[in-house]
Amino acid sequence: MADTSAPNGGAPQTEDVAPAINALAQYAKDLSFENPLAPRSPQQQDGGPQINIQVNVSAQQLAEQDFEVVLTLEGDAKVKNDVLFAFELKYAGVFRMRNIPQDQIHPAVMIECPRLLFPFARQIVADAVRNGGFPPLYIDPIDFVGLYRQKSEEAQNAAGAQPTGPLAS
Repeated sequence: MADTSAPNGGAPQTEDVAPAINALAQYAKDLSFENPLAPRSPQQQDGGPQINIQVNVSAQQLAEQDFEVVLTLEGDAKVKNDVLFAFELKYAGVFRMRNIPQDQIHPAVMIECPRLLFPFARQIVADAVRNGGFPPLYIDPIDFVGLYRQKSEEAQNAAGAQPTGPLAS
């Protein structure tokens, strides 16, 4: 291993060429929880509720290497036709992509970044549901690779062409 000495006798320098994704910030952009049947909703129900969850990922480039990624989780729980609760969370992060080949930026932003955000978003949803008077809802792990492939296929079918640019989809 050969390090080069820094000018003026400073610490040795190593060339930083390893690919890296750094989370610069994480935050809730929007959180909504509805409990339309309160105060009756937490009462015992016949059978379990039907849980529906939608997942979406979006991103925008903020600077040459910085991207804001938004993970949107929407869902509800219904018994028969009654909505017990509904939620929407937009949880976001700002990520810096360093030394990632141009053709790999889009998959990294749309797969790896939401994968890093998901555990935090999952906990926020679980806490909101619990604070609404229900048992916490722990969303199952999400296959972001599968979601990425599905969205890419939908985009190709709609546009009839390959995505172009770092965030085209």
